[in-house]
Amino acid sequence: MSIDQHPYNVVAIGVVALGVILVLLRRYFNGGVCYSKRLLDGRTVIITGANTGTGKETAIDLAKRKAKVILACRDVERGTRAEMEIKKASKSDKVIFKQLDLASFASIKKFATEISKEESRIDILINNAGIICPYWKTEDGFEMQFGVNHLGHFLLTNLLLDQIKESPSGRIVVVSSIAHERCKGINFDDINSTESYDRRTAYCQSKLANNLFTLALSKRLSGTNVTVNCLHPGVVYTELLRHIKRRWFKMIILLPVTLLMMKTPWQGAQTNIYCAVAEELEGVSGHYFADCKEKKPSPAALDELAAEQLWSLSVKLTGL
Repeated sequence: MSIDQHPYNVVAIGVVALGVILVLLRRYFNGGVCYSKRLLDGRTVIITGANTGTGKETAIDLAKRKAKVILACRDVERGTRAEMEIKKASKSDKVIFKQLDLASFASIKKFATEISKEESRIDILINNAGIICPYWKTEDGFEMQFGVNHLGHFLLTNLLLDQIKESPSGRIVVVSSIAHERCKGINFDDINSTESYDRRTAYCQSKLANNLFTLALSKRLSGTNVTVNCLHPGVVYTELLRHIKRRWFKMIILLPVTLLMMKTPWQGAQTNIYCAVAEELEGVSGHYFADCKEKKPSPAALDELAAEQLWSLSVKLTGL
């Protein structure tokens, strides 16, 4: 080999090595996969926000497992379209869309009343819907991210709890986020962020609330046949950021990182599915998962006093 060829060999080796590193990183960021083959014949599942993203992929998977899947979504047109698409993808006719607006206590109560009349029991409730947005308020006057991500699901879960207890092994799955680690605690003095508002801070607080809700609810469900766990789905490419305006040049700069790190909705749904069906999680409650494995949440998410304070406040705010 001549000296002239040597630099080209070095470059080639470097390119190959970089390619291998990128492939390994891509596989790492893909996350875990739920390998359970468990079927759900005769089981009824409710999934909020099931018309898109990880919720839709979760619905397809559970419908393939022969469960009756109720898609609880706000937008009637998109929910109806998702029902048709999920039926086609899963080859199941046991998929039903029902309108639910988590930003409206009246809508949540109406939905729960209809479910109580139509379903004798609920086997799995997946609180999947979420929102990131500017400073908006819910129909009942609460900061939107806290109102939808926490209060809406808090009310829904409590209104359906008696029916979930009718299941021989009921499961409640709460979709949180690793973003909860960025919140050091719930700001009980300004729960609606009226004194100061930062979109990211409000979102992180709502996700910490998901963890604390799981912790408090697991205590109350101790000794019953119902479990509750929460999870981080991963950094997933979904419509979650649809309400946030992003500058085009930032999108271009971040595109390589996005392609490398972000999961597809199917990949992001795997921990949802795992927490809903995995046989080894029978009787496991009050835990936090990511990539189909148990993970340790932030210290703030393990604060039992804060969990109880949030529970009491949530009862008051929702009128329970």
